Amino acid sequence: MNGSFRVGTLFGIPFYVNASWFLVLGLVTLSYGGGLSAQFPQLGTVLPWVLGFVAALLLFASVLAHELGHSFVAKSQGIDVKSITLFLFGGLASLGRESETPAESFWVAIAGPLVSLLLFGLFSGIVATTSLSGPLAAILSLLASINLILALFNLIPGLPLDGGNILKAAVWKVTGNPYKGVVFASRVGQVIGWLAIASGVLPLFFSGGGFGFWNVLIGWFLLQNAGRSAQSAQIQQKLSNLTAGDAVTEDSPVVPDTLSLREFANEYVIGRRNWRKYLVTDEAGQLVGSIAVDDLRQIATSDWPKVSVAELTQPIAQQTIESDRPLLEVVTLLESQKITELPVVGQNGTVLGLLEKNSIIRLLQKQEAQTKAA
Repeated sequence: MNGSFRVGTLFGIPFYVNASWFLVLGLVTLSYGGGLSAQFPQLGTVLPWVLGFVAALLLFASVLAHELGHSFVAKSQGIDVKSITLFLFGGLASLGRESETPAESFWVAIAGPLVSLLLFGLFSGIVATTSLSGPLAAILSLLASINLILALFNLIPGLPLDGGNILKAAVWKVTGNPYKGVVFASRVGQVIGWLAIASGVLPLFFSGGGFGFWNVLIGWFLLQNAGRSAQSAQIQQKLSNLTAGDAVTEDSPVVPDTLSLREFANEYVIGRRNWRKYLVTDEAGQLVGSIAVDDLRQIATSDWPKVSVAELTQPIAQQTIESDRPLLEVVTLLESQKITELPVVGQNGTVLGLLEKNSIIRLLQKQEAQTKAA
C-alpha cells in the first residue's frame, strides 16, 4: 500500500498507517500539549506533552473505531474487508466489493457515524455525570467534541464521505441503478469540494481574512476522490452492459491441432501479430492446450510439414470464461487473479478467442468515440 506501513491486524483486518498520519500525530501532540501547558501550569514541563501525545493517539483510536463500524457491518454482509488505513484526513476501510442492495449499502455507510455519535455520547456522559476535573476531563471533552465533528463531517452528502455513500444508496434505491447513485453523489462531492476551496480563498479578496489552508486542502481532497469515484462508476456502468464475448480480441491466437507446423508458421506466425503463444483446439473447437512459438525451434524446419501442432501442444490449466459472462465480473476476475488475459468459450464450450485487458480498453474507447460521434 503506497506510502503506508502495516502495524498489525485487528479482528482479522490488516491495519495500516499512512506516512501523513505521523504529521498529524505530531501537530495534534504539539497543539494540544501546548494548550494543556497553558491551561494547567501545575503539570510542569514534560507532562503536558505526554498527555498531548496520549490525546492524539486517542483521537486516532476514535477514527479507527469509526472505520471498524463500517467494517463490522460489511463483514456481517459477507463482504471481505481488505484493510483499514489511517491517513491525513482520517481513515479508510477498503472493502472487497460493494453491498448487494441499497439497504445494505446504507447500513455500511451509516455505521461509522453512528459509532462516532455513540462515542460522543459516552465521553460527554462521563464528563457530565462524574466529578472528573483537570487535564483528564479536558481530554475526555476533547474526545467527545472530536467524535461529534467526525460524525457530522462524514455525514456531508458527497462522496467520498459517508454521507455521500448514504446519498448513493438513496439514489440507487430510487433509480434501481447503483452507478447512477455513485455518479450523482460524486458530483455533489465535487460541488462541496469547490465550495470548501472557495471558503478558504475568497476571504483573502473580499473580507480581508486569512487564507483557509485546511478548507482548501479538504476541498482538494474531496474534488480528487469524488472525481475518481464518478469516473470509476461510469466505466463500471459501461462494463455492466457488455459481456466477455464483446471484448474478444480480433485475430485471437487460436489454432486447430490438425495443422502441420509448416501451415501453422505460414498461416498464423509469419507476418502476423507477434503472439508468443497460441491456444490449440480440437476438431470440435474445444480447448486442448497451447503451443509456444519458441517451441518450433525444437523441430528442424525440414520436418515441419510432417509434424502436427498437436504433437507440440502443452496442457494448460488456464481458466476459461463463458462468452455471456458480464464484462464487469471479468475485469474483477482479472484484477483479483493478477492476470492479463483469459480464453473465452461459447455455450457449447467452443473457443471463441482470447480476452485481454487491452481489448477491454479498446472496446471502451471505441464505444466512447461512437457516443461522441452520435
